[in-house]
Amino acid sequence: MEILINGNPADITLDTEKNLGEVLSGLELWISSSGHRIYEVRLNGKEIPVDTLNEIFDKELSEIKKLEIKVNLWRELALEALETLHDICTIWAKSTFEERENLVTIWEGSPASRFMVTDMQDIELLRSNSFKGQETLTIEGLIFIIDERKRELNDPVKEINNIELLTAGIKERMEELPLDMQTGKDKRAAETIQLFSQIGEKLFRLYFIFSSEGFSPEDYTIDNVPVKTFITEFKSAISELSDAYANQDTVLAGDIAEYELSPRLWNFYTTLKEYSNMVYNISSGS
Repeated sequence: MEILINGNPADITLDTEKNLGEVLSGLELWISSSGHRIYEVRLNGKEIPVDTLNEIFDKELSEIKKLEIKVNLWRELALEALETLHDICTIWAKSTFEERENLVTIWEGSPASRFMVTDMQDIELLRSNSFKGQETLTIEGLIFIIDERKRELNDPVKEINNIELLTAGIKERMEELPLDMQTGKDKRAAETIQLFSQIGEKLFRLYFIFSSEGFSPEDYTIDNVPVKTFITEFKSAISELSDAYANQDTVLAGDIAEYELSPRLWNFYTTLKEYSNMVYNISSGS
C-alpha cells in the first residue's frame, strides 16, 4: 500500500496493522505529536469525509492500493474555522429569520463546524446557544470572542505580552480577595473570581497553542515543578476555590486565592511569556 502525506511518499513501515483503522490511528498519533491534524483522506483516489471514516475502519489493507492524507497545523485549521464562523455571524446579524435557518444548515454541514465540534467545543457551544437565542450572548458578543481567539492563534507571542499588566492586576486582586470577602465587598469579590477565571482560561489556551508547536511539558518546569504536575495542582486548586466560594467558606476561599492561586497564576504567566519570547527571538534571528 502506498501512503502519501501532503502529496509526498511517507517513509512508514507497516508491521502489525491489519486494517485501515489501525493505520489511521497510528498516523493520527504521529501527526498530532507535531501539532498537525488530518483534514482530508483519500482512499484509492476517492475522498472519504473525515466524519465517516469510522465506517470503513475495518477495511482490509489488501484492498487499499493508495492512501492519501492531507494534514495542516492545528493552529491554521482553527483559524480557518474561526474565520468561517466569523463570516457566518456577520451575515447572520443582517439576515431574516428564514435566511438564518439556511445559515445554520450551511454551518452545520461545513468542515469548520466539524472541526469545532471535535477541537473547539466551547466556541461551538457558544455559537449554538447564540444562534438559538438561548443565552444572553449576542451575535456581536460572539464575534468579539471569535476575534480574541483569532488574535491568540495569529500571534500568541504578542497576545501573551499584551496581557502582562492585566495578569499582574488580577494576581493582586486575588491577594486582596480575603479582605474583600471579610469586609462585605461581595460585588468586587465576585468580579475578581470572574476575572481570574477568564485570564486562567486564556493562559490555558495559549499554553495549548505553544504545546502543540514545541512547548514540551517534559522539558520544562514551572516554579521548579514539572509542567504536568503544576497544571494538575493548579486545576485542583481552582476546583477547591470554586467549592469553597459556593459554600461561602470565606476563610478557605481567601486562603486558596491568596496563597495558592495568585502565585500559581503569575508563575504560569511568566513561564509562558519567557518561553514565547525565547521562541520568537530564535525564529526571528534576533
